[in-house]
Amino acid sequence: METRRLTILGATGSIGLSTLDVIRRHPDRFSIYALTAGTRASELAVLCREFQPEVAVMADPAAAKLLTELLADLPGIRVLSGTEGLCEVASAPTADTVMASIVGAAGLPPTLSAVRAGKRVLLANKEALVMSGKLFMDAVADSGAELLPIDSEHNAIFQCLPSERIRDPEGAGVARILLTASGGPFREHSADALRSVSPAQACAHPNWSMGQKISVDSATLMNKGLELIEACWLFNTTPERVEVHVHPESIIHSMVEYVDGSVLAQLGSPDMRTPIANGLAWPERIDAGVAPLDLFSIGRFHFERPDLVRFPCLRLAAEAFVQGGTAPAVLNAANEELSQPFWPVTCVLPISPLS
Repeated sequence: METRRLTILGATGSIGLSTLDVIRRHPDRFSIYALTAGTRASELAVLCREFQPEVAVMADPAAAKLLTELLADLPGIRVLSGTEGLCEVASAPTADTVMASIVGAAGLPPTLSAVRAGKRVLLANKEALVMSGKLFMDAVADSGAELLPIDSEHNAIFQCLPSERIRDPEGAGVARILLTASGGPFREHSADALRSVSPAQACAHPNWSMGQKISVDSATLMNKGLELIEACWLFNTTPERVEVHVHPESIIHSMVEYVDGSVLAQLGSPDMRTPIANGLAWPERIDAGVAPLDLFSIGRFHFERPDLVRFPCLRLAAEAFVQGGTAPAVLNAANEELSQPFWPVTCVLPISPLS
């Protein structure tokens, strides 16, 4: 059995904590080389004491100074800071696997460093592909990196495609990719009602426990727009061959339709530990700590077409991909700036989401 040594970029966020929860269940299969965070020095210090990494990195230099003080009794843990420190641990030969879960544009430099170093990269930072799709995928091809998608939708598509045809869906007989979306907390709001929503409402996702940015992006469907762009790069396709289905139950995570009429779907509880475990152990399967799916209690599935009038971000994302060049990066930057006022609200981030 192969033992993997990991660097986790964004260890104190929702994906990072869920990754550590899966690793905690399999100490014989995984060990930690490096843990990183942005500003949450106290939280990272707690994780460092448990997982004993060789290196800890804070993106914020002041937070790195605090972390050094908090870990003063553990001289075996080296503390680094800034983008340079993040890129160093992402590309270090000591680790073979990198969980890329830093939120937003800040995640691009270290994620690209991991790719260029030929790592197994578990990609949970969709913005990296949105901003630099061709450059990023060219780097994957040039370095021989193993890129495994961790977003639940893209991981579902990955599971429904033949592993040898991930980059050639048309050659595999794929007609369309059916990308599912929960619809977020405002799915049934009128256009007028959307004018007065609050940050707390935007973060109150009906199915998923997530960080602030992705919660707000889900509320506007910009998250699905970014995921549409990500899907096009990951699976070498175009927006015309990706159809978004609003699926409020969030049980079918995405589907692949083949030319013979077959539709393959990946189902599971809305818990990120499932795709994380899939990426960590691929091509094997391991226990993720997720309760079995009870289809009897769910009863029925529902599907709707997305409303591009009330939620234009999805349309804008498709247009940006088609326009190409810097358009997707501009779209992403505008979204990060415009959504930031909604981030200060506290979103629940349990170590074991929906357990």
